[in-house]
Amino acid sequence: MPAGPSLSARYASTFGLLVVLTPMLIGLPLLGVMLAGKPVAPYFRFPPDTSFVTHAPFSWPVFWFLTALVIVCIAPFIYRVARASRGASNPLPTSRFPWWGWLGVGILTFAWWLAWNRFSWFKPWQEFTFSPLWLGYILVINALTWRRTGRCMLRNRPYYFIGLFPLSAGFWWFFEYLNRFVQNWYYVSPSTFSRWEYFWYATLPFATVLPAVLGTREWLASYPRLSAGLASAWRLRPPQPKVTAAMVLALAAVTLTAIGVWPDYFYAFLWLAPLLVITALQALMGQETIFDPVRRGDWRVLWQAALAALLCGFLWELWNYKSLAHWQYSVPFVQRFEVFHMPLLGYSGYLPFGLECLAVASLLERIHR
Repeated sequence: MPAGPSLSARYASTFGLLVVLTPMLIGLPLLGVMLAGKPVAPYFRFPPDTSFVTHAPFSWPVFWFLTALVIVCIAPFIYRVARASRGASNPLPTSRFPWWGWLGVGILTFAWWLAWNRFSWFKPWQEFTFSPLWLGYILVINALTWRRTGRCMLRNRPYYFIGLFPLSAGFWWFFEYLNRFVQNWYYVSPSTFSRWEYFWYATLPFATVLPAVLGTREWLASYPRLSAGLASAWRLRPPQPKVTAAMVLALAAVTLTAIGVWPDYFYAFLWLAPLLVITALQALMGQETIFDPVRRGDWRVLWQAALAALLCGFLWELWNYKSLAHWQYSVPFVQRFEVFHMPLLGYSGYLPFGLECLAVASLLERIHR
């Protein structure tokens, strides 16, 4: 019975990864705070306090430097896809749009209408429109994938699909924890919640993040033209993979610590360091990582995940814009040119966030397989 030991080994390796990963991601920013001689107590307040870090003002040199860096990173992908997509085609849909997809359209439309209006009869529930909005979206995006390919997570991998919700809640709570150190976003709500109310009211919408991003990636993958030319692109094969992984892990550890010391200068690593830690640990433990296909030049899944997070990010900011309970931003050096509440350059953070969603979902994927 080979399946039993194989599954046990996957559980053990995933658990071992989490045993190393969790204290690093939680403890290193706190270590930075202590090294900087700052009081630790404010970082443990719950609900979180995001009012005691003063951010640097807008800076044109930093803005243009970061803009150039983003362009340098994504321009080769855009150019390659644009050039290759001329000779590619997208297959025609294989199925009808399902009834549960229309249910999602109804939920999404109704929830959006309620979120952006202020009806007296809806006042007790006005602050809780985010979850139904995204549940409706998740149904719709799975239905669109079903229509394109005849398959989708919701129908063909229901246990994996359901597992993404609790995993997503814990995943985003971790980013809420890191935000205590950089305080780049904060929540605006007319109500004051107890600790337990805040926990449950926040956990419900947090649980929709991974299903939304992973469902969107699956839908984007059904359009080959969107990732044309990336199946056989640049091959990245480090000569000593484990040495490289150890160096990446060390870099991630330093930057996570630096978040607690210099939040204005290292806030971008809130989105980069966890991805580096996860994949470096997987490589050191001999596990598969989301970057393995890149060794043979296949960038499609990474590109699709980045685009999926960017698309979801745009919708998050859109639906957040006129909601009663919402979030706003305070990002050092680049807080200008807002699209909804998000500064324009801040949208670039969704690109590595998509890879993080993929990396975390891969832990569940190992067990599900």
